[in-house]
Amino acid sequence: MTFLFPPRETPGVAISGETARFPVRRIFCVGRNYREHAKEMGSNPDRDPPFFFTKPADALVGDNETVAYPLLTKNFHYEGELVLAIGKGGTAIPASDALDHVYGYAIGNDLTRRDLQLAAREKGRPWDWGKAFDRSAVCAPIHPAARIGHLSKGTLQTRVNDQVKQSADIADMIWNVPDIIAFLSASIAIAPGDLVYTGTPAGVGPLVPGDVCTVSVEGLGTLTTRIATRESA
Repeated sequence: MTFLFPPRETPGVAISGETARFPVRRIFCVGRNYREHAKEMGSNPDRDPPFFFTKPADALVGDNETVAYPLLTKNFHYEGELVLAIGKGGTAIPASDALDHVYGYAIGNDLTRRDLQLAAREKGRPWDWGKAFDRSAVCAPIHPAARIGHLSKGTLQTRVNDQVKQSADIADMIWNVPDIIAFLSASIAIAPGDLVYTGTPAGVGPLVPGDVCTVSVEGLGTLTTRIATRESA
């Protein structure tokens, strides 16, 4: 097949202990999956069916990388999250079988242009400009479930310049990992290479140039991101 210009390389995420990388097809994100975060965003924390938004695969950023303060925003936020890496595809997957489709787990940071997200929400518009911008999907190396097992509990913590901003247990998610996969696959075919950011707990807040943001999940280590001015990045 001949292309007009060379196609971009497939984005990928490092795999802990491996030289091979995990090729990424799509990035799905669960909105408002912790009650206290839903409350702080002015939303109803009741257990409604989960909803999803997406980020482009080429928005990925690895561990210990620098992200320039993005364009257009004056309110740039961190959102520490647990990430699922899908290793087996399917549709209409029952929750009882869902863990068979998980290749592994990672730490993520769903970087957000909060002012643009909220402006879109107020007008009933999509969140893309607030969520799906360049270098907005930070992801640490994936830990295969075959080595570490499946995660259902454990402390998730976000620090900015060593000050704790978010602290919760992933057991507090409104929709757990099997439920997320069941709901997602009920409306779209998931496939190997998909990542799912599972939502963030309460305590989201701003980042500015010079900040160092560190997200940790018990059993997965840490994810570090440095924020720079656009000129120095």
